[in-house]
Amino acid sequence: MRKSISLVLAVIFMASLAVIPASANTVWNRNTIQNLNGVDYEFWADNGGGTMTIPTSANGAFSCEWNNINNILFRSGRKWNNRNQTHQQIGQITMNYNVSTWNVQGNSYLCIYGWTVDPLVEWYIIETYGTYKPSGNASRLGTVSINGGTYELFRTTRTNQPSILGTRTFDQYWSIRTSNRRSGTVDVSAHFRAWEAVGLRMGNLTEVALTVEGWQNRGNATVSQMSLSVGGGGGGSQPPATQPPATQPPATQPPANNASTRYTFANMSFASNQNASSYSVSNGSLNVNYGGQHREVRYNLPQAINLANCTSIVVNGQSANGQTAIKFFNASGQEVFVMWNNRASSATNWTRNLSAADRNNTITRIGIMSQDTGSYSATINSITFNGVSVGGGSTPPATNPPGTSPPATNPPSTSPPANNATRITAQSMTKGGQWTGNISSPFNGVALYGNNDLVRFNQFFANNRHQFSLRGASSASGNADVRLDIGGTNSGTFRFSGTSPSTQNLTVSHNRGNSTVEIRLVRINDTGPTNALIEWLEIRAA
Repeated sequence: MRKSISLVLAVIFMASLAVIPASANTVWNRNTIQNLNGVDYEFWADNGGGTMTIPTSANGAFSCEWNNINNILFRSGRKWNNRNQTHQQIGQITMNYNVSTWNVQGNSYLCIYGWTVDPLVEWYIIETYGTYKPSGNASRLGTVSINGGTYELFRTTRTNQPSILGTRTFDQYWSIRTSNRRSGTVDVSAHFRAWEAVGLRMGNLTEVALTVEGWQNRGNATVSQMSLSVGGGGGGSQPPATQPPATQPPATQPPANNASTRYTFANMSFASNQNASSYSVSNGSLNVNYGGQHREVRYNLPQAINLANCTSIVVNGQSANGQTAIKFFNASGQEVFVMWNNRASSATNWTRNLSAADRNNTITRIGIMSQDTGSYSATINSITFNGVSVGGGSTPPATNPPGTSPPATNPPSTSPPANNATRITAQSMTKGGQWTGNISSPFNGVALYGNNDLVRFNQFFANNRHQFSLRGASSASGNADVRLDIGGTNSGTFRFSGTSPSTQNLTVSHNRGNSTVEIRLVRINDTGPTNALIEWLEIRAA
């Protein structure tokens, strides 16, 4: 009898084991930080709902979803809570990751993310972003090639915003991949070195985390792998130190005295339309038709203008039937001062003499806004910053590949633009590529040292056919080729075959009339010691 009872109990016990569930996944729906199996996970949201699910193995993987949020972050990686080591002291940091699901609407980032202290910096290595480029309208500091991809480098500033040290004002550093991806290897230390190479200081590291960030949207994602290698020597894929830095100097350096920089709207890029009825750019002038008060069009300057040495700003334009305001914004998007015209019926200069307080600012954007309630038109031809010289300097030394420094024998060109032509100086264009830099001889211009070095700007075309005249030279006896791209289309090649400056012409039927497109001048066919040196580009209807 006892034997039979024991057998029955054993059967019941074995059956109960069969229905005991496995350990449940970890699920968070509010702000949480926790180390699970050696991986630091974090869920953070400022407003709205979301869920982070971490599998039992907790090996860096997680899934997440969010809906109708303002800002939310899901992270897995490693934290250094003592915050007393630089990345050099910690050693080489490399991440491998894979995101198997990415269903996102609107603004979201997939990135490697973290902070430093002393100085306080929030930093991002963006692998994928949605409808909004996260660096906003900041001036690009340059580009760098890491792990087979090209990343653009930026710095922005947050004023009195939440941080790991409470409400603070701090910088953000950005490396933004030019082509989105959702798996691969990231040499994190190479990005740190790239920021330092352009003058951005890294402090003591607090964390490195693979992060999914949602901003004013909804979506879901699954991180199937995140592995982090920490320690050991340097290495990485950043170009060797003998090559020129990846970028021009940061915009915070004050420019030289006793000069001036003049911009037309052919040099600027469109930023936003704040209810202006219509607007267009023709021959470098902006024409705006207003339908009421406080209607505004905004444009980005080609580079940030530090006003430290600026004595005055002169705006040339007219608006006979209404008063027009020119607003000046800093890199944080804050309006720092305004200029008003006096209802001029013909092109007139109006001037603002800068105060000491004005000269504490750096300008990145302007707004052209109506001050009167009725309908009227305004034309703004140019904006000149007196006492400010943008660019300048010399070419990198001859030891910097590719190519050699340009000759210094030929005088600069002083000829005015041809009739009915718009001239854009190379130094006022936006630089891109690995080594692109300003030069001061044989003219004030830009050197394109290697393949894919480039300059670019936006241009409005009223019709479909134009002549493009590029003044430049080769740094040596060989050919230096520069490709003209119009709206992403290869539209011909300028060839400079000697060290004496010359003007090369292309006539192009581009079918981009009545639209604004991006123009690029790109170095191609670089196989030897020659650099392409360019001074200006003129555009006229053909």
